[in-house]
Amino acid sequence: MGLEKSLKTKHTYAKVRLTHEAFIALQEIPGVAKITKGYNPATWMLEVSSTLAEAHLSIDFAEIYANSVLHRESQQDLYNLLGATYAAVFFLGATNCFTVQPVVSIERTVFYHEKAAGMYSPLSYALAQLKACMEVIYNILQGILYTILIYVMIGYDWKVDKFFYFMFFIIASFNYFTLFGMMLVSLTPSAMLASILVSFVLPLWNLFAGFLVVRTAIPIWWRWYYWANPVSWTIYGVVASQFGDHGGSLLVPGGSPVVVKQFLEDNLGVRHDFLGYVVLAHFAYIIVIFFVFGYSIKFLNFQKR
Repeated sequence: MGLEKSLKTKHTYAKVRLTHEAFIALQEIPGVAKITKGYNPATWMLEVSSTLAEAHLSIDFAEIYANSVLHRESQQDLYNLLGATYAAVFFLGATNCFTVQPVVSIERTVFYHEKAAGMYSPLSYALAQLKACMEVIYNILQGILYTILIYVMIGYDWKVDKFFYFMFFIIASFNYFTLFGMMLVSLTPSAMLASILVSFVLPLWNLFAGFLVVRTAIPIWWRWYYWANPVSWTIYGVVASQFGDHGGSLLVPGGSPVVVKQFLEDNLGVRHDFLGYVVLAHFAYIIVIFFVFGYSIKFLNFQKR
């Protein structure tokens, strides 16, 4: 136990042992011997934070550091994580939305001939598009791989619930992006027109996703679009699941430290206890977009003879 604490302490202080802040912080700990004139500061810091020093003073330097100002995250650190989260959610999903459209457009032409022959119903075809084309399975596999890579690179907490929340929101976003691209093809006569519509819609999704302009800063008469935007629900879900229950301190420029979860509630409008509704919203978007796609295939016929 003592060795583990010692290693943790040395690892913690090794990062900042030559900084003025760490030097001052150590000297302010009650019981720690003051450095003498001409003594090597690095050597002194290692000596006073050793296992023997901990045992002699009956303190845990790692715990002291964890509760100190040095360990507090800054507001910029949090926004950097939010930016990485936003990029992870939006850009690959948007790519899926574009790339699925030519495939669906070609297969729709084949469907017109098979529909005329009475081979199967439009909803069966829509379900086959989702299953036989392996869109869902592909998105799940893509989401799992993407989650593992991104989760490690961003540096989220390795907790089971946080990891699977992140994976769920990534996979769900890939699916509604893909289905949205399929839906636009079913509503338009060509993949080109569907692509133009995507180019119009995605910038709006991007703008009202809650990152470039946070929900609390959006004019009240435009907030309906924030709630209607599936990407905003995904960003909300990822942020709430990863940081919404964070009890650590956050350094705010020009202000006193605040608790991370309180900062999110006050400034971004993100609450951890809203996660259940966010999960349900993702299922709702996927189901609604799927049925719009299916019924559009059934009732809209853009075949030219």
